[in-house]
Amino acid sequence: MTEVKICGIRSAEGLEAAARAGADFVGFVFFPPSPRAVTPAEAGALSAGLTGGPRRAGLFVDPTDDLLAETLAGVKLDILQLHGAETPERVAAIRARFGLPVMKAIGIGTEADLAAIPAFAKVADRLLLDAKPPVDAELPGGNAAPFEWRLARLAPIPVPWLLAGGLTPANVAEAIATSGAPGVDVSSGVERSRGVKDPALIADFIRAARGA
Repeated sequence: MTEVKICGIRSAEGLEAAARAGADFVGFVFFPPSPRAVTPAEAGALSAGLTGGPRRAGLFVDPTDDLLAETLAGVKLDILQLHGAETPERVAAIRARFGLPVMKAIGIGTEADLAAIPAFAKVADRLLLDAKPPVDAELPGGNAAPFEWRLARLAPIPVPWLLAGGLTPANVAEAIATSGAPGVDVSSGVERSRGVKDPALIADFIRAARGA
C-alpha cells in the first residue's frame, strides 16, 4: 500500500484530517522562512492533542545539534527529515547522536542528480526525492513544482522512499504510476490557501494515492 505523508501541519484541523484519512506520516516544519513553520512548543501542543495517529516527522534545513535537541525537548518526533545541504557524514552523525530514523531529501532536476542516491542510501533510513528548487528559491522544498517523474525509475533506490514536489489529488495517481514511488509526500497540494490545510483535499489526496 502506498505510504502517504502530509507535510506542513500547523493546525489541529489539519492534523486530525490527516489522521482521519489514514496518513502514515505528518510533518512539522522547523524552518522559520517557511509559511508552514511551527515552533517546537506549537508542534508539541498539536501532537499532544492527538493520541496515536500518523508518525510525526520533523523537517529541518541544515540544523545544528542544539536546534535538534531543543526541538526534541518540546515535541516527540518519530523521524527527522533533513531538507538542506547536509552531507552523508552529517546525516550519519545526526542519526547516531539522536537515535532516531532519518529521512534525507534529495533535489532532482536532471538525471545527473540521481548520483547522490547511493551515498545517502547508506546512511539514511528513508529518502525523499523532491523537485530541485530554482536557484533563487527561498525554500528548499514546498515550491509546488514537480520534476520529471520518470527519472525516479532510472536509479535503484535501496531504501524506502517518498516522491514529492507539485503533487495534488488530481495528479498523484499518475505520479505514482510514472515514478514507481512506494510513497508520496504532499504539502501545498492539499491547501486551501498558502500554509492552510484543507481536510477535503487531504482526504481526496490519500484516496487517490491509495487507489493508484
